[in-house]
This record gives sequence, C-alpha cells and structure tokens, in this order.
Amino acid sequence: MDETSIKKQNWDVRETELFLEILKELDMKKCLDGRKVRNNKLFKVAHRRMTAAGYHRSVEQLKIRWKVLKSAYYKCKRQPQSNAPSKIQGWWRYEKTMVAIMESRRPLVGTVVHTGRNDEVTEDSDGEASVLHWPQPCQENSSLNLDLIIKTDPEMDSLLKIGFIGAGNMAYGIVKGILSGDVLPTNVKVSAPSSRNFGRFQELGITVTHSNSELVCGSDVVFVAVKPHLVPVVLSEISQHVTQKHIIISVAAGVTLATLDGLLPENSVILRLMPNLPCLLQEGALLFSRGSQAKPEHGALLRSLLQHCGLVEEGPEAWIDVHTGLSGSGVAFVYLFAEALAEGAVKMGMPSALAHSIASQTILGAGRLLRDSGKHPAQLRSEVCTPGGTTIYGLHTLEQGGVRAATMSAVESATERARELGRKSAAAGCRK
Repeated sequence: MDETSIKKQNWDVRETELFLEILKELDMKKCLDGRKVRNNKLFKVAHRRMTAAGYHRSVEQLKIRWKVLKSAYYKCKRQPQSNAPSKIQGWWRYEKTMVAIMESRRPLVGTVVHTGRNDEVTEDSDGEASVLHWPQPCQENSSLNLDLIIKTDPEMDSLLKIGFIGAGNMAYGIVKGILSGDVLPTNVKVSAPSSRNFGRFQELGITVTHSNSELVCGSDVVFVAVKPHLVPVVLSEISQHVTQKHIIISVAAGVTLATLDGLLPENSVILRLMPNLPCLLQEGALLFSRGSQAKPEHGALLRSLLQHCGLVEEGPEAWIDVHTGLSGSGVAFVYLFAEALAEGAVKMGMPSALAHSIASQTILGAGRLLRDSGKHPAQLRSEVCTPGGTTIYGLHTLEQGGVRAATMSAVESATERARELGRKSAAAGCRK
C-alpha cells in the first residue's frame, strides 16, 4: 500500500484520541521532548496497543497520522487565527493533548536530563539518536523504583535487574528467552549453592554467585527456580531482604501462592509461574497467576519479559497444577509417544537413527500445524484419514490399546501429584 492510499483512510475522533494518549504516555515515560516522539520503537509499541484496543493500523499509518497532526500543530502555532487545523476532524479535541506532548520538556523522574543536542537538527530523526537515556533515581539496595517502569513496554525491560535463584534447566531456558528481548546479560544474575551449572550462564555473559541474599539485594525481579521442597528454606533465607519493590516469581511445581505469601514479608508482590522444558528453545508453554498484591501491571511486565520464551498465558491459580500435568509433564508424554513411534518403524525394518529423526520431525510438523492452523485436533485427524486407508486402521489399533484414556489418566495423575507436592510444601512452610 503506498503512502497516498494510506493517507486516504479516515481516522475517527476516538481512534485519534487514543493514539495521542498512547504516544503521550510513551513519550513522557522516556522523558522526551514531545517533538522526539517519532522514535520507531515507540510507534511499534503504540501499534501493539492500538491493535489490542481493536484499531488495526500499520506502524506506517501511525507515523503518517502523527506527521499530519504535528504539521497541524505547528501551523496553528505559526498562524493562530488560521482555520487550517479544522480540516482535521475533531482538532479541537486533540489540541490539548498535542500541546501536552509538544510543549512538555520536564522529565517525569526527579533528575534533569542534560543533552548537548540541537533540537532543530534532531527534530525529524526516527533513529536511536532521538532517544534520551533514562535518568537514574536514588535507589535502595541498587534496585530501581518499579513504580516508574511497571507499565513497561518491551524496550523498557532493559532497565530491570533480574535475579534467578537456582541454575537448573528451567532457569536456563527462561534466561535465554529473556536475553532474546531487550534485557542485557549484565542486568541478570544467577545464584546456586553449586558451581556445576554456572558455566552455561557465564557463557551468556551473566554474573553468578553463591549468595541468595546478595542476589535479592541487587535485583528488582527475582525468579525462585528451585525444587519444591527447597522453597521454604530459600525463602526463609531471603525474606529479610525482600521489600515491596521486589517482584518474586516462583517456578516451583505445586507451591501455592498462599504458601509463598506465608513465607515472605507482608504485602510482597508474588507471582506463580509454570514453564516447561521447551523454554530452552524458546518454544515453551508458560502459565502464570498473580498473588493478592500483584497488579495487572506486574502480570504485563512478566508477560513482556517472557514473550520470547514461547506461549505465555495468565490464568487462575487452580489451572497451574493442571498446566503442570498437561504441559510441564506433557512433554515427557510426547517423548514417550515419539519413542514408541520410532520403535514401531524399527520393528518394520527402518534403521533406528532414521526412524527417530523422522518421528521427531513428524511431531514437530504436526505440532506446528495444530498451533498455526487454529483447527481442533479432531478436525486435523479426520483430514488425514481416508476411508479404508492406512491411518484409520492405525488409529483403530491405538484406540484398542486405550491410548486416549491412558493419556487423560496420565495428565490427571501428574496434576494430582503437583497438588500433593503443594500440600507437602505448605506443611513444610508451616513448620518453619
């Protein structure tokens, strides 16, 4: 679509008002003079927010709309009596917001931004040169004031100090996903009692330590990624260092929000997260729930941090244990099926290496088709089956073997075990 055709598409008043409010918030958040609002990243964020609100414009359309509004603003400033801005529908409704964006020079945090740039030279820049560095406020325990950035956008994630207690596969997978975004390795720290798994984190440029207390004192967001039975021990160790400015995210299976709340100081911000092993390849399925003190903004922050880890969803805590059975343990169920699939081919004469390679690709392709097509599994299954063909004969054998009932029972058993672990963890927490 060329620029002319884009400009012809009409904007209604409400859409423009929302667009300007989004730009105003993003612009002020980064302590920018409004005339620098043309930074490309801000428009990408604005595009996501507009889409979420039901307005489907491209990034280019948003840029063009901003240029039109800015031109009207400048014309109105040069010629106050001119009626030119009235050609933009609802201009009188936009004027106040435009003035707030264009004429506000004061940073929103308590430090003055000093720059040596020439506004006239950089006014039309769309590049990184138009972005000022966020001034650093006074900090307690080297942590940022999260109130300033909790309504975060992906490019703001780089301001956060993130700590991981635990250096296992889950921590490593989440770290890799986070680093695929805007978080810098220098802003991530990992602690564990043993140095055994430190090497792979250090290869990513991440600082490691044996002190959980040191990690918490220097972090804004803390992931507790240890075995469930270790959670009470770890939280009792760090509890005195946790403040209301921290966000504590538990990755421990079965450990409830109520248990976590009882082990941490009053009014702590707590979220419970359940990832799965494919996070190692940024193809995970992650579900989280918020504690009583965690606001929607905290959920949005976590979603933003984890967006490169795979599918990230929020739900009630009752779903977390089910997710453990479905997806946390479910990957092992899939591996078992892949193994059986390959061994069936070996039985029929195919070399083992080739059979396993084809089995893994079959599961990968089937999974992607299921995810991307949006179709129900039963519909896709029926599309493979032809009357009297090979697939329906094979499916009949699987049904005779009870594969459907066995799989459902496996998810049920894993879910119940997760709940059992939660009860044991709660009992251990009460004894502390």
